[in-house]
Order: sequence, then C-alpha cells, then structure tokens
Amino acid sequence: MMRPVVLSGQVRIGGQVLFPPIRLTLRAGTWTALLGPSGVGKSTVLRLIAGLPIGGQFEGRIDNRPPVALMAQDPGLLPWLTVRQNAALGARLRGEAADTARLDAILGRTGLTDHAAKYPAALSGGQRQRVALARTLMEDRALVLLDEPFSALDARMRLAMQDLAADLLRGRSVLMVTHDPAEAARLSDQIHLLTESGLSDARAPDSPAPRPPGDPAVLACQGALLSRLIAGAGA
Repeated sequence: MMRPVVLSGQVRIGGQVLFPPIRLTLRAGTWTALLGPSGVGKSTVLRLIAGLPIGGQFEGRIDNRPPVALMAQDPGLLPWLTVRQNAALGARLRGEAADTARLDAILGRTGLTDHAAKYPAALSGGQRQRVALARTLMEDRALVLLDEPFSALDARMRLAMQDLAADLLRGRSVLMVTHDPAEAARLSDQIHLLTESGLSDARAPDSPAPRPPGDPAVLACQGALLSRLIAGAGA
C-alpha cells in the first residue's frame, strides 16, 4: 500500500511568496480535494507532487512521492490519433506495447468501445474527457492527480463524469484541484482549503462518494466551504 505522501514547504515566484509554509498529507486510498480561489497555488502544489516544473522556487520537501498519473482540465488529445491510440499514449511515448486486454477493458468501462476508431474531432466534450480518463487509468499509477478535469463541462455532463471517475478510481489515492465547493463536497474523503493565508482543513460528509448533489450533508458542506472561501478560509 502507498505510504502517505507529505508535502511541506512554501513556493516563491519572482522573489514573492506564492503561498506560506504549508503541510499537505495525502492518505493512501483516499480522495483529497484541494479547494481555493484562483492564483493561490493549487495547481502549483499539484505540479510539485507530479514532479513538473513550477516556474518558481520550492523551499521544502515531498516525502514518499510515488509514480503519478495526471488528468488535466484540457483533455490534451492528439488530433491525429484515434480514441484507442490516445488512451494508450503513455505506452506509445515510452516505446512500449500497450496491454491490449487492459485497454479493451478500460475502453469498455468508460463507454468508448464503439468510438475507439474515431478521432478527437468527431467526439463530444464529454467523450473527450472520457478518453482522458481512460488514458489516466491506463497508466495504473499509485496516485492520480486531477487538475479541474470537469470544469469545462455542462452541469449534467459534469455530474456524470464525476460519478464515472469516482467509480473507476475507487480505492486509489486521488488529489483533485478544484474551484467548486459542490464538487469537493460530492467526491472527497478529505478537503483542504488553500488561500493566501495558507492551508486549512474542512470536514467532508461522512457518507461514501459520489454523493447525491442534493443530499443535505453535501449541501451543508458546500455552504460551509463557500462561506470559508468568502471569508478567506477562516475556521
């Protein structure tokens, strides 16, 4: 089992502090939401954990960082590759043969079997997001990083994709960056708020995710998160 991933430290960009010293712990097998306004460093935290450049200086450490898979807001599909080829892109870039049985199973679970030979231009927005999810699952990593992957979708498709991701990523360790309190309340086992003043915790509903959007506990959590964001994440 994956050991808890712990990020501790701060980031400076152009000599200015992006966020003050924080400590973020990602527990094994849990879905963690990192919520906050734009420009406070949420995606920077995700990039640090992914081992990607951040355009600044990280003063701190990351303990127990495992191999990760990243699903971004933009599906990032290559237009000259089919759905099947895009889903298996990781293996292609590494010069490896894709596991065809696993690929077939993942395309089936994401509802893409009938679209496997299509190119991205022929897909809807939701279908493109499902290809990105399939590509993420093909990597089979210990930690999955989601950078606002559903924010570009309409409300109905967003809920459907949240439900699909929650089902397919069940049991994995997930860190999701989001602006949306409702999304955090529906999907997360633990919730952290990042603002200009630092990192703070919030209580997620106790019921299993994904939770119905109209569930009273979800609505209460959503309201509490929104109030804290407006107040600057004060307790």
